[in-house]
Amino acid sequence: MKSVYVVADNILSPLGRTTEENFANVSNGQSGISLHDDPGMSAAPFYAAMMADGQLESSWNEESLDQYTKFEQLLILSVQNALDRTSIDITNGRTAFIVSTTKGNIELLEQQEHPANAPLQEMELFTTAKKVARYFNYTQDPIVVSNACISGLLAILTARRLILSGQYDHAVVTGADVVTRFVLSGFQSFQAVSSEPCRPFDVSRKGVTLGEGAATVIMTSDEQYLTPAAIRVGAGAVSNDANHISGPSRTGAELSAAMQQAMKGSGLTQADIGFVSAHGTATLYNDEMESKALHLAGLLDVPVNSLKGYYGHTLGAAGLIEAVIGMHALQQQLVIPTIGFRELGVPHPVKVSNQISSRPMQHFLKTVSGFGGCNAAMIFSK
Repeated sequence: MKSVYVVADNILSPLGRTTEENFANVSNGQSGISLHDDPGMSAAPFYAAMMADGQLESSWNEESLDQYTKFEQLLILSVQNALDRTSIDITNGRTAFIVSTTKGNIELLEQQEHPANAPLQEMELFTTAKKVARYFNYTQDPIVVSNACISGLLAILTARRLILSGQYDHAVVTGADVVTRFVLSGFQSFQAVSSEPCRPFDVSRKGVTLGEGAATVIMTSDEQYLTPAAIRVGAGAVSNDANHISGPSRTGAELSAAMQQAMKGSGLTQADIGFVSAHGTATLYNDEMESKALHLAGLLDVPVNSLKGYYGHTLGAAGLIEAVIGMHALQQQLVIPTIGFRELGVPHPVKVSNQISSRPMQHFLKTVSGFGGCNAAMIFSK
């Protein structure tokens, strides 16, 4: 069976314009989370990882992107940087264009005095994806993946399956989400937003910290485009808890099943996994469920980290951003620490990484979970 590889990538976030900038800052323990006091966003100050004023504009080339929304600018700038790193032609008719997001241009809703005046068509995810695709002279229909917080990883899994099916030779997979009043108020209504920077898996965790950003991976099965840094995209799996619209599984069995299917489909055992890049949102129930899933999957001896303390929860971009950081950590034989973690506060003895470490490894497992009970897991290999 042919293999699928990631041959170029980008992360655009509060921590940098490129993957290299992001990885350097993450490796140095720098977080993009800070305290924001914006009455237009929230009545009370809140912690979030948000792009600094002028940060996106400083990334523009000669042309202005003023006619695009912040969400669209994130996608365009991320895709452009990734495309600049490979000779794959996005317009060749054999390249899929996949966009992952949870809320897209939802900010357009809150920019209206009366919500009834919102430009509904511009808020449709497919319309936005076509607009971004047209920027790159891509004339086919793009594919939108919007399945809560597993969207980014599910988009990579979708691209892999489309390439292996022979429908495409390559895929550009990009994802983004923006912190808006709408999104923030939604999580606040669940009383799920932490009053301090999030602390995944910690006994004193108080909830999620939101973030914004974008990431892109360019995937191919054509070995002529491979570089020494190419990462092989292994098997992945999706499951659903069928438990509650916002509360995860009580047992972790469903996420565990996805993890085990991903390993089995890649021909790996638990002993082959260098680290698990967990979802780790720092909510009470998510981290508890993940510890149960890791236990059931036989992965309690494997180092585990969560990157939410660096990026916050970037929703539809989370699976992509965190997978890209994981790929670069794998290449450099590093396990990134979990910022905010001090004392284990979950039912099973998960081996949470709290300081940077080096170990020989060939594979890592990425997991994500989301509202509606969705879970995904995927293997990435050197």
